[in-house]
Amino acid sequence: MADKKKDEGNVAPIIIKKVKKGGHGHHGGAWKVAYADFVTAMMAFFLLLWLLQATTEEQKLGIADYFAPASVSRSTSGSGGIMGGRTLTKEGANPNDQTPVGVMIKLPTNPPDWDNTGDPEENTATEETEAGQSDKKEQAAEDVSDQQLEDFLAKREEEQFAKVQEALREAIEDVPDLRKLSSNLLIDQTEEGLRIQIVDEAGKSMFPSGSANMFDHTREILSLVVDAIAQLPQQIAIKGHTDATPFSAKNGYTNWELSTDRANSSRRALVSAGLRPERIASVVGLADKEPMDEADPYASRNRRISVILLRETGLPPQTAVKPAE
Repeated sequence: MADKKKDEGNVAPIIIKKVKKGGHGHHGGAWKVAYADFVTAMMAFFLLLWLLQATTEEQKLGIADYFAPASVSRSTSGSGGIMGGRTLTKEGANPNDQTPVGVMIKLPTNPPDWDNTGDPEENTATEETEAGQSDKKEQAAEDVSDQQLEDFLAKREEEQFAKVQEALREAIEDVPDLRKLSSNLLIDQTEEGLRIQIVDEAGKSMFPSGSANMFDHTREILSLVVDAIAQLPQQIAIKGHTDATPFSAKNGYTNWELSTDRANSSRRALVSAGLRPERIASVVGLADKEPMDEADPYASRNRRISVILLRETGLPPQTAVKPAE
């Protein structure tokens, strides 16, 4: 009995191990990096193919020039420059005899035989020819453009003057009180530009005798002139004229002062009617020095006010314009 109990005390413990079957081991993420590199390379490859197809020869040449190195040097130190580290003064970096001097190489603008025709000089000759033709075309186009612009501006100015003349005639006819003054309004073209003259007629004066204070009908005519020319760009010259009858004032007041005062009075009337003051280029009194009726210096038609739209272009060939009577 004692032996049996002894043997039972020496029995080894039983250990049970559970083994899990199935499943896969962890392979890591290295394949993802390799796959990403492959996809990036393919994208760059197809982008290159697209660029080769979509760009012209000149664009390809520009891309090649962009990536071409401007200089070649075996040294990256400061002493690899042209002076080899030396300076003009005593101070500065000492030269390094072991460092070779950098060499500058001018790369060609065009690669030889770009289109593979077997003639390396073909591109240079073609470019020179095209450049010469291009310069000639640009010069010819510039000459034609200048002439066309001058002709266009002259034609447009003639059209503007014709519209002003027609507008003034229609405006005078539309106002019954001014219709009888239509013969006092003369319009013609001179070398200076479109001349609008308000003249005296027998029994129909624009100013009282010896005075610069205009009548109301003169002010109305000047207002119609402003309506016709307000939107035009031309500068305006105003001239006053008298006949040869001497002025009888004892204070030295003559036809020179009278013609100038009447011109200035006309300027004030034009501005008051809406004309921009900056468009007025000059106000001049000429007394009796430019009579309309040269045969009769004392004629009433010599007393007048001239409002001139100054030309912006040269006088066109068709200058023979009959004055409006």
